[in-house]
Amino acid sequence: MLIPNREYAKLKESYLFRRIAEKTDAFQKEHPELPIYRMGIGDVTLPLCDAVISALHEAVNEQSRAETFQGYQPECGAPFLRQVIADHYADRGVLLEPDEVFVSSGASDELSDLLDLFDRSNTAMIMEPAYPAYVDTSIMTGRPIVRRSANMENGFLPMPDERMKADLIYLCSPNNPTGAVYTRTQLQQWVDYANACGAVILFDAAYEAYIEDAEIPHSIYELSGAKTCAIEICSLSKTAGFTGTRLGYTVVPKALTRDGMHLNAMWVRNRTTRTNGVSYILQKGAAAVFTAKGQLEIAGQLRYYKQNAGILMQALDAADVWYTGGKNAPYLWMKCPNGMDSWTFFDRLLKEIQVVGTPGDGFGACGKGFFRFSTFGSRRDTEIAAQRLTRLLQAWIN
Repeated sequence: MLIPNREYAKLKESYLFRRIAEKTDAFQKEHPELPIYRMGIGDVTLPLCDAVISALHEAVNEQSRAETFQGYQPECGAPFLRQVIADHYADRGVLLEPDEVFVSSGASDELSDLLDLFDRSNTAMIMEPAYPAYVDTSIMTGRPIVRRSANMENGFLPMPDERMKADLIYLCSPNNPTGAVYTRTQLQQWVDYANACGAVILFDAAYEAYIEDAEIPHSIYELSGAKTCAIEICSLSKTAGFTGTRLGYTVVPKALTRDGMHLNAMWVRNRTTRTNGVSYILQKGAAAVFTAKGQLEIAGQLRYYKQNAGILMQALDAADVWYTGGKNAPYLWMKCPNGMDSWTFFDRLLKEIQVVGTPGDGFGACGKGFFRFSTFGSRRDTEIAAQRLTRLLQAWIN
């Protein structure tokens, strides 16, 4: 008899963003005349930059000619793209070999697939509030979970606790959902902790491009000892607008070993078994991101979203609401006013001012009473949402 994976029964009934979409769609059907200002899910609104579009067109044209046609790509990534990503790290002072870089179809896929490298008995430490996929994929694989509380008292940046032990440590900086960022000194403590206890850090750096402050590391490999304890997962989704194009990359250093096994070699074996590589066309587009022209153009897009963050920050400041994030991250994490729970706050924003955000409850128990705003909307929608939010919050608080 077929036995299903019973771990799925332990998952929450509905994935967070699906529930938000259902509520929003139901309201829109009831009130089709009202525009909705979406500051919830982290999807970008600006199109791909010119350098990427040109490279994609060139790659498509190459596929039309026998002499330049490309079929299956190397499972771990095309050499030209692995090299330019390694060069990008080198420009920031981090030396990687190209074969330590693995091209993927996106960070979300890697966050799940990387668990194949570790025994199911290995305990995962997850900082909550947390990106739901950290929890759900760990549950799906039957992995024990230790939850580390992030809260206002620790600035939503929990630090190592010698009394808490884990084999895998999920760290996300800049953080989704809170927008909080670890300083160099703080992140070094996590690296030292992992090396001391033999844990492996799964470092989600999907939002590193939004970092402005010099004391905030863009990569965990800027820290001493990180190559012996950390895997870094990166994405072009929020860096260069690849949410619909889908491309990311993961770094697995050769120095990372456990129990006599080399995780880099294990990941090569995994990728060459479970994937057929990422499209040549998409990899050509991704390589254009790292050219001088591409970097200049995406800097303008990042500036646009950071300006959106500034607009939302001004709205929350005007209402004297506590929040974190915004400066070095594309998310703002606010405390709901008047002790309101986050789903009630969601419903009231939707019904009273047609603004959609993300309830903190969806990111774990530590998110109760908090709310996330994304800065990826259009400028017009962001300005309207901020104006409405300021008026509503001031009315409630006063």
